[in-house]
Amino acid sequence: MALVTLGINHRTAPVDLRERIAFTPERMEEAFAELRVASGASEAAILSTCNRTELYLAGDDDCAPMVLRWLAGFHNLDAAELEEAVYVHRDADAVRHVMRVAAGLDSMVLGEPQIFGQLKDAYALARKHGASGSFLSRMFEQTFSVAKRVRTQTAIGENPVSVAYAAVSMAHHIFSDLSRNRALLIGAGKTIELVAQHLSEAGVKDFVVANRTLERAQSLAEAHGGKGIVLSEIPGYLADVDIIISSTASPLPILGKGAVERALKKRKHRPYFMVDIAVPRDIEPEVASLADVYLYTVDDLRHVIEENIRSREGAAREAENLVTDGVQAFLNQLRALDAVSTLKQFRQRAETLRDAETEKALRALRNGSDPETVLRSLARGLTNKLLHEPSVQVRKATTEGRTEVTEWLRELHQLDALEADAATTPEKL
Repeated sequence: MALVTLGINHRTAPVDLRERIAFTPERMEEAFAELRVASGASEAAILSTCNRTELYLAGDDDCAPMVLRWLAGFHNLDAAELEEAVYVHRDADAVRHVMRVAAGLDSMVLGEPQIFGQLKDAYALARKHGASGSFLSRMFEQTFSVAKRVRTQTAIGENPVSVAYAAVSMAHHIFSDLSRNRALLIGAGKTIELVAQHLSEAGVKDFVVANRTLERAQSLAEAHGGKGIVLSEIPGYLADVDIIISSTASPLPILGKGAVERALKKRKHRPYFMVDIAVPRDIEPEVASLADVYLYTVDDLRHVIEENIRSREGAAREAENLVTDGVQAFLNQLRALDAVSTLKQFRQRAETLRDAETEKALRALRNGSDPETVLRSLARGLTNKLLHEPSVQVRKATTEGRTEVTEWLRELHQLDALEADAATTPEKL
């Protein structure tokens, strides 16, 4: 079974390309339906976050070229443009990559924990759509086990340096005392939950949470003493908030330049701090051109994040060792499964030969043949049938210079031990 991981991330592609290749929840069913047909893979999973889009596929052949063409076509992109940003990992390297992703070792924020949950969600979604079989299931289960060990056995996750934390940290550059500022959070997913938590810890007491569903917005807002609204109500609150942080799965911008301009007129030059964590972007890029607006995207958070990475680099080295052990354990598991399958086939062949020789012997007995003669013939015939093909293959391998086959035969049948026993056994007088 061949394993292929194909994708782009924050290191290989700018945000404008990442947002064009992101999979929206509404198109996931369509994507799964097309992907396996187009690639020929028997199993597939899709991970799509603000920083990466990755496809995990298992099949009999290397399907990377077909997957690349499908991915470009699905998102109406030029395959040549996409090819420049895409990375491909195969087999053991693919396993190592997904384990590093789950452990936060490949994230913009080294060791950030959100990707672990996002990868679990991607696996659950693949299972929901019937796209994940036994191979990917084993890989993901081993991956999650390794990621948990990284979290519990290293200090890689001790310092809060997630994208959400970096966004809140940047707010201090604009506002010295966050307790005086009101925040509008757009979205109600895990990232916005973390943003709300970090803002609350930084002193922000006044929250408005806007979401597509009011119930979810109210639930998150009330946890921090705030107010929940639906997306359509945002314009009515814009003039009264100072901090806007957005992270939704919307395929189109939620906050446009016109709405912000109208709000600015009411604010009398009070600055806005905005962070658009979403891919595709929730806030129109043109908003950044407005006076008194400080708009940042996930790519703009890099310098804040890099300052915090150093504290995790030692733990990352320990984590890399755990990943290496995890990859080896998974490969050993696959080899063991392959051995079981091979041994099963070997036994079935031996039993087929046995049954054929046994039936031949029974026919001879029914026809009145001498039982001793029949028994000796059965033993001789079964021995010849079992040893014929292996003998042919060993002679062929030796002729071709593959002498290791002879060594394996001696090891399999303990021939050296038998010779040693024979040499130490005294002859009978």
